[in-house]
Amino acid sequence: MSESLAPYASAPQRGRGRRVPEPDDGARNAYQRDRDRVIHSSAFRRLVYKTQVFINHEGDLFRTRLTHSLEVAQLARSAARRLHLHEDLVEAIALAHDLGHTPFGHAGQDALNAAWRALGLQTVALDLQGFEHNLQSLRVVDKLELRYTAFDGLNLCFETREGILKHCAARHARVLEAHEPGGVGARFLHGGQPSLEAQLCNLADEIAYCTHDIDDGLRSALLAAEVLWPLELWQRACRQAQLAPQGAHTRRELYMVLRALLSLLVHDLVSHTQAQLQQHAPANTQAVRAGPALVGFSPPVAQGLQQLKSVLMQHLYRHPQVSHSMAQGQRVVQDLFGAYLQGALPMPDGQPVTPRGVTDYIAGMTDRFALREHERLTGQRIFDA
Repeated sequence: MSESLAPYASAPQRGRGRRVPEPDDGARNAYQRDRDRVIHSSAFRRLVYKTQVFINHEGDLFRTRLTHSLEVAQLARSAARRLHLHEDLVEAIALAHDLGHTPFGHAGQDALNAAWRALGLQTVALDLQGFEHNLQSLRVVDKLELRYTAFDGLNLCFETREGILKHCAARHARVLEAHEPGGVGARFLHGGQPSLEAQLCNLADEIAYCTHDIDDGLRSALLAAEVLWPLELWQRACRQAQLAPQGAHTRRELYMVLRALLSLLVHDLVSHTQAQLQQHAPANTQAVRAGPALVGFSPPVAQGLQQLKSVLMQHLYRHPQVSHSMAQGQRVVQDLFGAYLQGALPMPDGQPVTPRGVTDYIAGMTDRFALREHERLTGQRIFDA
């Protein structure tokens, strides 16, 4: 691996290491160990029953958080190889980036935020209030996974943790900075970029969810192919697949278009990033962090991707059937939050009955478990799970 790495790529021997020092493995580099720890974590296994767009009861063929994470890892690793970045690091980041996602997707996150607002709590020093799924993913690997006697969490390398924390509100970044000066929260307060591997995973995530949500939306018949026809990216993908942009396509033809769309996006990402790297010529990872974002799409493709996301938002994510399912999921999460906090449902032994403890417990649930707990609380079956 080291022979093929670019000078601006991350490398364990040049990295900032782990918060708790550990001896080298000997057989695996530090980023490989991070990836393996993520794969063997309880939180990773639970992603198989967590919503991407469609709740588990709606069909076995739709993406889950687990399959989404695997697709992000595949795309990111493929692009990393062409850019001579550290493939093991991008894989570790990609597989871990959604570990903190709630049941019922973003609806669960919105419900937990609403529950915190209803409590009327304000941010105080050295405490985290509210809910951000990126921050929760970091919390999972830093604290909530209990698999080692020497430390809480998975004790991942700084570069992996930095990549997991894609976004962070300033109030939360200040808390992180107080606990870990100059750590993963610093760039959200003082500016700067994460590693190129982290930047790449962020955009691989975008490519993955846009393309596979089209696939799932068309499969569900909630997304009509006609709304995609006017889009420049869709037309380009159809031409690349040697198909007419308009007209009914068979299932095989749709797969051809989606593969062409994936190829188009990844190729543009790699080509534009290579041009950016050549122009700015960062000498090392320090120069990457001090400069502008270098991983990205060309302006025409970035604009086309934004149009595609707008269509998905309007015609799929806000579809009445999806909105109804998400509203039901929000209800489940809010009811559970109140029930655990007030003692109407018992918390597991050792789990603190505090807003943060309840939030951690609910965020870790699968859709199926949350629905069973809600039925135990109310006697009502929200979905046929």
